Amino acid sequence: MNRITPAFAGGTMDRADQTRVNSDKLRAAMMNPKAQVLHLDGLNPVFDNYGSLQWGPAFEASPDNDLLLLGIENDTPYFAELNGAGDAGPVANPALWQMLGSLPADQAAIYATARSLVDWHARHRFCAQCGKSTQSRKGGWARVCDSETGGCGAEHFPRTDPVAIMLAECEGKVLMGRQPRFPPKRFSALAGFLEPGESIEGCVRRELFEEAGIKVRDVQYVASQPWPFPSSLMIGCTSHTDDPTLILDEEEIEEAAWFSLDEVKAAMAGDENAPFIAPPPFAIAHDLLKHWLESKEK
Repeated sequence: MNRITPAFAGGTMDRADQTRVNSDKLRAAMMNPKAQVLHLDGLNPVFDNYGSLQWGPAFEASPDNDLLLLGIENDTPYFAELNGAGDAGPVANPALWQMLGSLPADQAAIYATARSLVDWHARHRFCAQCGKSTQSRKGGWARVCDSETGGCGAEHFPRTDPVAIMLAECEGKVLMGRQPRFPPKRFSALAGFLEPGESIEGCVRRELFEEAGIKVRDVQYVASQPWPFPSSLMIGCTSHTDDPTLILDEEEIEEAAWFSLDEVKAAMAGDENAPFIAPPPFAIAHDLLKHWLESKEK
């Protein structure tokens, strides 16, 4: 049984689709005196004194901003403001990573949903078909090019970009790589976006061949993770190859290497003498390494 629940994947709140699509139910949720609104600083979370996500009463929300229905739990509706936020600054923010890593699974999932959707609305204010402005609908889960105001009537929905992220194994060692933007000694699993008309398995094989020059077999799905930077679904996989010879795409990968079981154990334990620094715990690459180690110890 799959026991991996990556960060941002632990959502338990009812997303309340039947409320989103019913204008009367949605209005009642907004007027509910218990309704809460998530505080955001642009796209970044705001934390309270206890390190949890900060909420406020929905009646305090700006009347100029539309509300995004995140879900309903214990008869309390939860919203975020569609505040027109743009770029939140560098994603590689160590302080933000540390705070996100300490959030309980359900709160991290709520933030991931809010961040991805608020960002999507900010970047999709105009219709891709006719160029006219669009308006939020269905509690923030769609945008419509309103035909009554001269638009074409097209509906647009939030997108999620699938990404395969994978380990390759050969002769008891696992392949890890690093991009130039990574901190020194930081290695991670290789990854790449799925292309149209491509299966997950096909993407794993293609990306590992393109980035590392290896041909793999026995692709296995492990777990998935919503990744709200800006809005991807990381699909974690493992694979095997019979030839460890690497030919790197130097435009994508600065360095790659095969690491032994003991070397991975040392990195995951935070040993300063380990040959590489493991991915942070909230990244699915960390979960893939943990899964690989556990599979070797059975």
